[in-house]
Amino acid sequence: MAKKAPRRTAQRILEAALDLFNRFGEPNVSTTLVAGELNISPGNLYYHYPAKDELINRLYEGYETELLELLHASDGVHDVEDAWFFMHSLFELIWRYRFLYRDLNDLLSKNRHLETQFQLVLKNKTRAIRALIAGLGRAGHLDIDAREVDTLAQSMVVVLTYWLSYEYVRNPREALEPAHAQGALMRGAHHTLHLLAPYLATEQRRHLLALSSAYAGEDQSAMA
Repeated sequence: MAKKAPRRTAQRILEAALDLFNRFGEPNVSTTLVAGELNISPGNLYYHYPAKDELINRLYEGYETELLELLHASDGVHDVEDAWFFMHSLFELIWRYRFLYRDLNDLLSKNRHLETQFQLVLKNKTRAIRALIAGLGRAGHLDIDAREVDTLAQSMVVVLTYWLSYEYVRNPREALEPAHAQGALMRGAHHTLHLLAPYLATEQRRHLLALSSAYAGEDQSAMA
């Protein structure tokens, strides 16, 4: 069997930086620490990424690429089951790049590129949620006044964007650790989708409650 080619140093640096940023928060991780994690010299790291912001921006580019691809799936949401899967997938992506959300205000204050790009992220998320709402409406599963759609979509985006910050405030020492990922993602999906509940048809609302109960049970079993 042919051996896999070794990962390039630049990619290894990105992977190590993402792991450390997620674990400790971007402000608490220096490029020297990243280099030490890989047992390479700081000079080797600087050769690939001359500044910490370049590391952050490359990681953001990876996140943005995955996000835009995932958001297109909102056009295929036709019922609550689809919406649940879409929302959980979105939270899984946010979790993989959680340092962006954990340290969002700090990052935006220091990084002009992220400041402008994250405004586009919010717009793209809002557009996707509007598409989700429209799909449920066309299928006859949701009844909402057109004047309420923008407010509902933006409210769902607010929960999406700040849910992990809320989890962190609730449990700063453990909330963003991998062992707590599934519970955090389930709760985030649950609370975001429940903003739709008042507008859902009876059967779809009942199905949403059933999905939430099933996942809540799994969450409790995992914690036991």
